[in-house]
Amino acid sequence: MFNTRSDLPLERDGQGRYLPWLIAFMVYLAILALAGVMALNKVTARWDKGVGQTLTVQVALGENQTEAEALDAALGVLDETPGIAQTHRLEREQVAKLLEPWLGRFAEDMEDLPLPLMIDVQLASKIKPDLDRLKQRLDAAVPGALVDDHRLWLDRLIDLMQAVELLAGTVLILIGLACGGTVVFTTRTGLAIHREAIEVLHLIGAQDSYIARQFAGRALALGLKGGLLGLGLALPTLTLIGYLANTQEQGLLPTFTPGLYHWAAILALPVAAGLIAMMTARFTVTGTLGRMP
Repeated sequence: MFNTRSDLPLERDGQGRYLPWLIAFMVYLAILALAGVMALNKVTARWDKGVGQTLTVQVALGENQTEAEALDAALGVLDETPGIAQTHRLEREQVAKLLEPWLGRFAEDMEDLPLPLMIDVQLASKIKPDLDRLKQRLDAAVPGALVDDHRLWLDRLIDLMQAVELLAGTVLILIGLACGGTVVFTTRTGLAIHREAIEVLHLIGAQDSYIARQFAGRALALGLKGGLLGLGLALPTLTLIGYLANTQEQGLLPTFTPGLYHWAAILALPVAAGLIAMMTARFTVTGTLGRMP
């Protein structure tokens, strides 16, 4: 596939030895950027779906009030609030598990550790509760109770991730433009080197489109070769990044497992690089020959 036949001695051009490596580095960076965008998009959607539909209520003990009385009072208010689908009291072991990434595994074994009384609240999908009214009712029933609306910080986090995704998308576009510009320069250099051979082909009746196909076929082969080299460099890098992420403490970083769609998009980048090289070379040759006397 890479040794395409041509009536022009394009395989002897020196720039053909460097173009695949230039494209390989561009495809390598493009794959890393694309993988980052897909991971952020997946994690953002997961957090938006999971965390965005929950509230956390921290119950404080009032004067002459036991844990059971405080929890019953808070649960009574929550159960009567429209827009709340389900409530669940977090046991001491569950709260310690949530604190494990910061305090370590010993937190679960410390009986004297003053862990807060927590209630996990699942919101209904259609009806949204009046949080201001809910806070007032909880404060009247259980003074000092706190309502943590995850949507407040989640919206800020989603905005940050979307900005990073936009930046990564811009990087992908710039890489595509750089790839096209490299092919344009290489193709014009080839046209200058083989100008006399091209004039001979014109004399025997060859059309500009025929000559353009010679350059396009060569650019396609070099683009695919460079794309596969870039893919070969990117896969070990992604594997290493995934390994390092998995070695972190559980809960600090969200897990992300690429699906079939993600792998298809990554594997399509070398093909896209070859097609960009082919189309760029064809248009460059056609435009340049059209302006020649």
